[in-house]
Amino acid sequence: MNNRHYNIYFHTHTVSGIVISVVLFVIFFAGSFSFFRDEIINWERSESTAITREIQLDYNNALQHLDKKYVLHGRNITISKPSVENRVAVYMEGTKDTLAPKKQQAGEFFYLDNKNYKGYTYEESYSLGELLYRLHFLAQIPYPVGYYLSGFTALFFLFAIITGVLLHWNKIVSNFYMFRPKEKLKTLWTDAHTALGMIGLPFQFVYAVTGAFFMIKLLIVAPAVMALYKGDQDKLYKELEYTDPDYKFENKKLANPFNINELVAKTKKNWADFEITRVFIQNYGDANMHVLVEGELLSHKKFTGIGKVVYRVADGKEIAKKDPIAQTSYLDIVKNVLYRIHFGDYGGYALKIVSFILGIITCFVIISGVMIWLVARQKNNMPEKKRRFNNAVVRIYLAICLSMYPITALAFIGSKIFYPLSQSNLYALYFGGWLLLTIFFIIKKNDAFTNKFCLISGSILGFLIPITNGIVSGNWFWTSFMENKFQIFFIDVFWIFLAGISLYTAYHLKSKKVVS
Repeated sequence: MNNRHYNIYFHTHTVSGIVISVVLFVIFFAGSFSFFRDEIINWERSESTAITREIQLDYNNALQHLDKKYVLHGRNITISKPSVENRVAVYMEGTKDTLAPKKQQAGEFFYLDNKNYKGYTYEESYSLGELLYRLHFLAQIPYPVGYYLSGFTALFFLFAIITGVLLHWNKIVSNFYMFRPKEKLKTLWTDAHTALGMIGLPFQFVYAVTGAFFMIKLLIVAPAVMALYKGDQDKLYKELEYTDPDYKFENKKLANPFNINELVAKTKKNWADFEITRVFIQNYGDANMHVLVEGELLSHKKFTGIGKVVYRVADGKEIAKKDPIAQTSYLDIVKNVLYRIHFGDYGGYALKIVSFILGIITCFVIISGVMIWLVARQKNNMPEKKRRFNNAVVRIYLAICLSMYPITALAFIGSKIFYPLSQSNLYALYFGGWLLLTIFFIIKKNDAFTNKFCLISGSILGFLIPITNGIVSGNWFWTSFMENKFQIFFIDVFWIFLAGISLYTAYHLKSKKVVS
């Protein structure tokens, strides 16, 4: 590689990496915990549920319960299951009956407990798992700023990955096996950055591509909507099969009784290993009522296998059917493969754990890249003012990034002791505590202290998480295991292992002096 190309790749890699480093660390740290979003939600609520994506619900009883409260006649109702928990998401459009009271003409969205049919608003159902999940694409920043910021960060990360590979291409094998912890500081950080960067390369590439796609696809699609569809986005959504067929509301009461449970059971019998993930009811209680039952095959049976059946309730006839085995289209694959590989929900706990480890490795790669940048700029010939500025920049970076560990552990304890925490209180605990810790470390002006304090405090708090859970809920991890409450058991044991590893790391860190 000639010097000109090397310098282009080097500066592109450095600039793109430094600019996004803090945001990228937040995305990967929160995203790593997001692999266990469902487990965190159930742990926080002291609940355990079947580990399946299928909706677990008595539809008939649930709809009767909702009908008494909301009057469902003429409404379109969607029941889905966004995560593995006891609550299902219910979205009800306003009734199509124009003579109905105004209250019935308003739409409703809430979560419904599948056992006692108690409803929860989004704010009431908010949890630490949801906070961490949404933090990994910066949803707490007002829309669309947070979405676009995370999307463009993923895009810049893609540049950093590609230029990093090109930068190390000639020595990619030899550098991978080279680790010199006893050498000068810059060598230590460079070796760690290169080796761990290569280990996590496929993982990082996948998440850079899929993250950019999810967050800025609107900007990519917008020109096509304007050019090909003349601004008609509804037509685009229809061609992409994001909209369901619309059946006319006849404003006549359905004469015959209906049984949604039977329709769901009938759909499941069509295909083995088929899970129901969405039920869409159109024109509830009307003569032209239709029910769409949708689901997918288990991932080990077929990676993308979406099937559905549409029933006309008046006579129970199937009017449309999609076979998940024989009728999987290219469109289905395009729409679903990116989601599945991003969420990592197809390989069980083994894949989640590996993805978490690779996510944390990526966090270390980001930090080591920042440290390489700092050490390279601490030469004696550099003006003192610039050296102090560089130190201050890295100090702020480390304070923001490293304090995420103890504050996340503290949030687990707080969300358990004060359950249920409202969304605003959870924000105050997490983001308020994070801000205070960051300010403290910036004022302290000691990067080694910041690193060791965060590891040790995070470890201590991590060990306290299963203890807090046992005291507050009685779900000690050994009793959770015996009672088959695996999600609760997993989070407790997960924190024991994580705290143990970080504590071991903290006590084996040795301060190194900067060598120019």
